[in-house]
Amino acid sequence: MSQNKNTSIPNSTITRDLRELDKGTDNIYESIVVIGKRANQIAVDVKEELNGKLAEFATNNDNLEEVFENREQIEISKHYERMPKSSLVAIDEFLNDKIYYRNPSKEQD
Repeated sequence: MSQNKNTSIPNSTITRDLRELDKGTDNIYESIVVIGKRANQIAVDVKEELNGKLAEFATNNDNLEEVFENREQIEISKHYERMPKSSLVAIDEFLNDKIYYRNPSKEQD
């Protein structure tokens, strides 16, 4: 999943109303767990995507003396640094009902 599509998500932390976070689960702690797990999924996806793009620049004979700066590689890295953090994306998805989650212990009751 590329976060490029999430242009409406802020790049910095914003103040949240905690009452908004527990609307879907009726439990703030459960909401935080859902958001945390989704943030981890997003972070892994973005890391794999970045590593795939940077792998194109890898060479087999790199050593400390032969390392040189590659402008395209630097631009790719800067692009990923400017993207919203995975936790902010996960909060946005949670608040906009874009995350499917379930609690098996509640389903048994």
